Amino acid sequence: MAQRTKSGDGRRNSQSSAPNPLAEAWTTPFQIPPFDRIKVADFLPAFDKGFAQHRREIAAIVRDRQPATFANAIDALERSGELLNRISAVFFNLAATDTNEEIQAIERALAPRFAKHRMRIYQDTILFGRVQSLFKKRRRLKLSQEQARVLEHYHRAFINAGAGLPTKAKKRMAAIAARMSVLGTHFSQNLLADEQAFVLVLDGEADLAGLPEAIRAAAAQTATERGHKGKHAITLQRSSIEPFLQYSARRDLREKAFNAWITRGAKGGKTDNRKIVAEVLALRAERAKLLGFKTAAHFALEFSMAKTPTNVRKLLMEVWGPARTRAGEERDQLQRCVQAEGSNFELAQWDWRYYAEKVRKTQFAVDDVKIKPYLQLDSVIAAAFDVAGKLFGLTFTERKDLPVYHPEVRIFEVKRGGRHVGLFLGDYFARPSKHSGAWMSGWRKQQKLAGDITPIVVNVMNFAKGRQGEPTLLSLDDARTLFHEFGHGLHGLLSNVTYPSVSGTSVEKDFVELPSQLYEHWLTRPEVLSRFARHYKTGKSVPPELLKRLEAARNFNQGFKTVEYLAAAIVDLDLHVLSVAEGIDVDGFEQEVLKRIDMPNEIVMRHRIPHFQHIMGGYAAGYYSYLWSEVMDADAFQAFEESGHIFDGKLARRLHDHIYAAGGSRDAADAYIAFRGRLPSTQALLEKRGLVASTKG
Repeated sequence: MAQRTKSGDGRRNSQSSAPNPLAEAWTTPFQIPPFDRIKVADFLPAFDKGFAQHRREIAAIVRDRQPATFANAIDALERSGELLNRISAVFFNLAATDTNEEIQAIERALAPRFAKHRMRIYQDTILFGRVQSLFKKRRRLKLSQEQARVLEHYHRAFINAGAGLPTKAKKRMAAIAARMSVLGTHFSQNLLADEQAFVLVLDGEADLAGLPEAIRAAAAQTATERGHKGKHAITLQRSSIEPFLQYSARRDLREKAFNAWITRGAKGGKTDNRKIVAEVLALRAERAKLLGFKTAAHFALEFSMAKTPTNVRKLLMEVWGPARTRAGEERDQLQRCVQAEGSNFELAQWDWRYYAEKVRKTQFAVDDVKIKPYLQLDSVIAAAFDVAGKLFGLTFTERKDLPVYHPEVRIFEVKRGGRHVGLFLGDYFARPSKHSGAWMSGWRKQQKLAGDITPIVVNVMNFAKGRQGEPTLLSLDDARTLFHEFGHGLHGLLSNVTYPSVSGTSVEKDFVELPSQLYEHWLTRPEVLSRFARHYKTGKSVPPELLKRLEAARNFNQGFKTVEYLAAAIVDLDLHVLSVAEGIDVDGFEQEVLKRIDMPNEIVMRHRIPHFQHIMGGYAAGYYSYLWSEVMDADAFQAFEESGHIFDGKLARRLHDHIYAAGGSRDAADAYIAFRGRLPSTQALLEKRGLVASTKG
């Protein structure tokens, strides 16, 4: 992207006659956004044009006096808003990956505008009437399976916006949408501010005690980037703080870093998110009641695979019992390790990772330090690409001639049989201007309605960069994250549908994690690691005995990992089954739920409420979906294991056709049955996590 300037310096005036690259046709290769020409000052004028054009397109649909048909109503809605969608994709991806104060100000200004714009469309009485008339006679329209799903998508969107409600209720729904959009933006920006504000500077050998060389190298690079050259630094990015908690022998520094990590969004002052969460929960509960639902969870789950909060709770508690028991056994083992060292303190939350690593090293003769030199970032990327080639026939060629929004971003052209499939962007490194976490997003969805439109997808990571001149080395968890997000990327790249509203990852939210979590399985297979896990200095493959020890240690600490995740999922569900949420004490509620489920004191939930970004976005009452999808991914990979070939061609074809390429063109349960022949049970999941004995002979 072109050099950004501070407000007032070199900005295009909105009245300027200079061409705005965001609002004009893109003649770049593959119509990738012309990042090298776009300036921050271009966004607001472009959005003005995008909103206006979309309003005109919608008005034309409303003015059509011909009887409603799929073509003049649904097709027309699908085609509308192309310019606005294109500009939005550029801006909101940038706001998440390389933001600054000017971009954040625009983001805050846009939030209520988007809410108002959307509600104006989806509460339009005439437009709703046209969609409603089609929906009522849908069985007589001879629609394709995909068209039926698209019609259902639009009908649901109108109903959920309150289109069928009385005027007063519709106005209240619009006000709720506008307010929640503002609150969501503030929540996200507050969280980023807290993450940017904390840097633990390590000064001297005493502060570095216990840290392996690879972690020191990454911390040195972080310190340089944060203005502390010659020292080492830890940030609140997971790829920075988790290895520190795992290896640092300085208990006082572990405690300091850990407390900063778990209190993000709850530090008091202008970045505190607790009142924001309370207000959002109250608004969600009110919206659900206006729409006739008992709670926000009932509303959120109506069109999911789980369907009801009762079904979600059943799954969560079915796994909670075995996980809680295993975590208790792990805690006792770690406490014995503390005492064996001659210490007499009780294991604390900031101690768990440190002593778990000690026990794992003793019990399995393996640790991340041993595997990390074999997991170079470039090699793991190559492994992910190779698996996609073997399963789906894809090839990836790096293109250095295409514009990017940040110098660290890499672009790959994806082909199959010599035919262009799409573009894949990888944005791998942590930086202060990027939100934490890892995700897949896109600049353009695959569709055929407006021509043969190929996708442009991006994977965003937050890996700690290696020292200058040295490769970036990943932990096994980092490598899994890369494979996970690449699985999402493939879901977008392989999409083969007509309509953009059901393209790629536009599926039920408790199905969307299946393609990503399933893809993780291939990473740790010997067939993959033996080829791509090569020592960054010697070039030698990872020793077979190390692979065996890694496999033996696969389920070590699984009680901890399952409990920290499940606790967050249970709290999320409990927050959204509240019938009344006004003025909720966020901290008190969290403590009450954790006490009720007997949460171990030594473990903290993976995302505490004030920084639980998932539930402020698309995973509200839906954080359980990772587990729901894991039930399927464990069962799905068993199909490959049972075939005796992890790249079985027939299975890969079914996986491609029914899971990765189908998007949301069919019901998720039907899609899974088409691949596997049946729905899964939780048995494969419990075996995968080592929480029950395997039933396989």
